[in-house]
Amino acid sequence: MTLQRTISPVDGSVYVERTLATPVQIEAALEAARLAQRVWRAVPMAERAVILGRFCDAFESHGDAIAAELSWQMGRPIRYAPSEVRGTLERARHMIAIAPEALRDMDVGAKAGFHRFLRREPLGVVFTVAAWNYPYLIAVNSVVPALMAGNVVILKHSAQTPLCAERFEECLREAGLPEGVFQALHLSHEDTEKVIRDPRVDFVAFTGSVAGGHAVQRAAADRFIGTGLELGGCDPAYVRHDANVEHAIESLVDGAYFNSGQSCCGIQRVYVHERLYDAFVEGWVELTRKYVLGSPIDPETTLGPVVRTSAAEEIRRQTAATVAAGARAVIDEKEFALSRAGTPYLAPQVLLGVDHSMPVMREEVFGPVAGIMQVSSDEEALRLMNDSAFGLTAAIWTSDEEAALAIGDRVQTGTWFMNRCDYLDPALAWVGVKDSGRGCTLSVVGYEHLTRPKSFHLRVED
Repeated sequence: MTLQRTISPVDGSVYVERTLATPVQIEAALEAARLAQRVWRAVPMAERAVILGRFCDAFESHGDAIAAELSWQMGRPIRYAPSEVRGTLERARHMIAIAPEALRDMDVGAKAGFHRFLRREPLGVVFTVAAWNYPYLIAVNSVVPALMAGNVVILKHSAQTPLCAERFEECLREAGLPEGVFQALHLSHEDTEKVIRDPRVDFVAFTGSVAGGHAVQRAAADRFIGTGLELGGCDPAYVRHDANVEHAIESLVDGAYFNSGQSCCGIQRVYVHERLYDAFVEGWVELTRKYVLGSPIDPETTLGPVVRTSAAEEIRRQTAATVAAGARAVIDEKEFALSRAGTPYLAPQVLLGVDHSMPVMREEVFGPVAGIMQVSSDEEALRLMNDSAFGLTAAIWTSDEEAALAIGDRVQTGTWFMNRCDYLDPALAWVGVKDSGRGCTLSVVGYEHLTRPKSFHLRVED
């Protein structure tokens, strides 16, 4: 029997202990999923929608407890934790609502003597491997549309957030989902790879690091199954000469520091036109100093700890390496009393004098750290935004929509924002390029990756 322990970043205590699934339990789950899918795919979509609507109601009814657990498991300030409950419901309800349109038969046009159309069929068993930083928002992207499309789901959540998987299971059970259609398993890395290799698994939805994405690809390489990989970023923003500076500062500071910077689409690289640079930097620093670093259980806290002490030390290492390369750290860590080595509590930081030889402008830092660089033109900003191994989101602040569209058309990114950042609209495709991954979730396009097209070519006898 192997125990999995979740250490809370709040106070270093063991918050959750769970026994990892045994080989017998894993085998039983895979076989139950295979058998359940044969029945579930035949359930009319309208009935699936009713069940998943009840899931949303159950999830909402447990919202306060879910938010509190979230703070203890991964350190989100309690004042912000309820936003994940609301966001999960927004995405779930949107994907339920658009399913009839996304999954309807596609008429390919009239042809005398024939009836021809395309139908989207479920893949079978979807294995979702979800990360801890937005544990519900990440998982719901695949769980709800997979179920709506007639697939069954096995969810393996991060060892940091095991209760999130159990809450999904609990709420789906309350909703009346048939046995075997959704199952949560607590798994080791080794057993996760074994599940990916199992012939009963038909698709893998993974969110995590680039290294983790490569591991998933290797595990799936011997089989012809799809993988959806959302692997993070080092996302840029450009503050153009005609931007509303106050709005840009407010939005981008939040985009860099919300969730302690632990967001795949958080802002890390900021390019500011030389006309606005001094005012922008002054405003950024002033707003940064207003953050309250503290226990996420305290409602006054606006910046919680990062997920674990080892993560904080890695962020400090990347920051120190950037400073050693010639950058200047503006914030004195002593301004934030709880920020100190050997703990997961970390002050927000902004680095000036940066360039693209430095870690903060090239690596995913995954903490409350950003670099600001002065630029003289759209072309320079465009070149720098594209000079990255990642491509998840990018943003521009400007009053010129036409310019935003023209620049956005040339930026290598999955999502292009104007005058906002760090947000997923469930009506739009969530997708990355380069090392930010492959595949797509959300929107009608997201359903394409959880189904396969099947052609019906019927010759009609006279």
